[in-house]
Amino acid sequence: MVRVRALNMKLDNGNSPEVAGAKVTVNDKTFPEVDFVYRLTKNVSAELVLTYPQKHDVSLQGVKIGTLKHLPPMLLAQYQFAPGQTFNPYVGAGLNYTRFMDAKLPSGITTDKDSFGLALQLGFDVEIGKNLYLNVDYKKVNIEADVKVAGAKLTTFKVDPDLISVGIGWRF
Repeated sequence: MVRVRALNMKLDNGNSPEVAGAKVTVNDKTFPEVDFVYRLTKNVSAELVLTYPQKHDVSLQGVKIGTLKHLPPMLLAQYQFAPGQTFNPYVGAGLNYTRFMDAKLPSGITTDKDSFGLALQLGFDVEIGKNLYLNVDYKKVNIEADVKVAGAKLTTFKVDPDLISVGIGWRF
């Protein structure tokens, strides 16, 4: 199956670090994504989730101080409860790899380049035509990066987004 979805990334800025008493936050975003699902057994599938690099604004106490791009592919194992049925709910778990790139932050401030974290998933497919499915999906992902000033760790920024997506899938 191949799916194309609109994904809303809601970042957990409640975990955001403080710098000199001011909160650092990153903006939420909606963007397209594509995923590929390969059935391994009747109920177990592997899903690869891809998108293009995403750019976010970084703010300190509500004032934009820079931008950060990241590329967040995921690989998940899914258990599908009713494959071949009109309504097929599933759960999944896997690994998220986030590559941080093209950070434009105040002079001397850097972040880690890589983050590995757990990704958990709930979703369902509803058949709406021959080999055509409506998909609704929720993922909770662990993404974090150390923030450094002149090479020394200042804090850890925990993004930990909720990802809610809706799209269309084609089974072949």
